[in-house]
Amino acid sequence: MLRPTMFRSLILIAGLVFSFNAMAEKVVALSVQQALLTSKAADAFREKLKSEFSSEQKQLIDLEAQAKKIQDDIKKGQGTQSKEVQDQQRVQFQKAYGEYQRLGQELQQKQRLREDEFLKEMRPKLDTVIRGLIETEGYDMVVSKQATIFAKPELDITAKVVELLNKQ
Repeated sequence: MLRPTMFRSLILIAGLVFSFNAMAEKVVALSVQQALLTSKAADAFREKLKSEFSSEQKQLIDLEAQAKKIQDDIKKGQGTQSKEVQDQQRVQFQKAYGEYQRLGQELQQKQRLREDEFLKEMRPKLDTVIRGLIETEGYDMVVSKQATIFAKPELDITAKVVELLNKQ
């Protein structure tokens, strides 16, 4: 006679056996972020960003050098300069450093906005490539590479997606 716990175990085992038959047969992994960031479009975008923000980047570097010079002058002058001169230098340093921080944050925010625009622009292209691969290769499931614990390297279609993105 079957006990209730044994009966439940048999049902569980039967369920697992039947669910194996229903599992996807052709599963692949994809790193969407890696695909987008390693494409030729991403390289071109980075170059465009670099030239677009080059003057602000140069200004940021100049402000950093200015703040470092003032800081070095303060250190060198300790004990030999009057309190007034030291106070003036500290004010200059705070002003230069504050401007450096403000400009740095502003530049980061602008770059983030531009990166978001790029990703929004690329997403439909990526979706088209992925859908095309699903249809031509007959994939049953595409999982996020970041969400997987383990996947054989041959199951990773990221390079194939990059190649197709680069052809668009």
